[in-house]
Formats: sequence, C-alpha cells, structure tokens
Amino acid sequence: MSQTAEKLSQAAETSAFSHLDLAATDRLLIIAEERVEQSKEALAKYQSIAEGNQKVLKSTFETAWLAGNELALTTIAALRANTEADFSYLKALAGAKSLPDVIEVQTTFFRKRVEIGVEQAGNLRALTTKAATDLAKPIKVAIEKTLRDLPVAP
Repeated sequence: MSQTAEKLSQAAETSAFSHLDLAATDRLLIIAEERVEQSKEALAKYQSIAEGNQKVLKSTFETAWLAGNELALTTIAALRANTEADFSYLKALAGAKSLPDVIEVQTTFFRKRVEIGVEQAGNLRALTTKAATDLAKPIKVAIEKTLRDLPVAP
C-alpha cells in the first residue's frame, strides 16, 4: 500500500468514519491511485500529441509562406509580361501606316494576349494546386495520427 493510502487509512481509523469497512476504504484508495496514475499517463500522451501537432502546424505555416511568396512572384512576373506586351502593342499600333496594318496589329496582339493569358492561368493553377496539396497533406497525416494515438478512456 502506498504512503498516501496508509495515511488515509490511519485517518479513517481515527475519524468519525471508523465504523466503515477498512478493507473497502483501502480498495477505494487503491482504485483512486490507479485512476490518478492513468490520468497522468493520459496527460503525458496528450502533451506529446499536442507537441507533435504544433511542429506540424509550424511546418505548414512555413510552407504556406513559401507558397504565398512563389504565387506573389509569379503574379508579379505575369503583370510585368502583360505590361510589356501592352507597351509593345501600343508601339506597334503607333507605327501602323494604314487601317489594314492596324487590324493586323490588333489581331496579332489579341491572339498573343489570349495565349499568354491561358499560359499564365495554367501556371497559377499549377502553383495553387501544388500549394494546396503541400499544405493539406501534413495536416491530414497529423489528424489521422492524432485520432489513432488518442488514449481511450477506461
């Protein structure tokens, strides 16, 4: 019997509850100590899970930051390419000598703009899909691990 159980047993013998069955109180004390120990073990397990999840979240935030930077740089590059294409178009339009030249410059410009727009949209879609996958995978794994490792109440 532990020291706590012995002290409580002695206190029970000298208290107003001395008429209670000492064997029963000893059993209750043992059960209580077992529950306290189980609670300590469960708390340690929860702390371990929380620390693991904290690491996953930190890594996920870093991944999100990197993906955000990559998307920002890609967007800036697209805006720059679009601006350069617009200035080239205006320069070519200003150099047109006749109406057929103007129509040809506009047709060429709009065709190239559509091609560039489709390419830029594809690049952004690929980046956002990769970012979403990179962000979701570790979170999904962490949730599955947490649910698998959670202690079950007795």
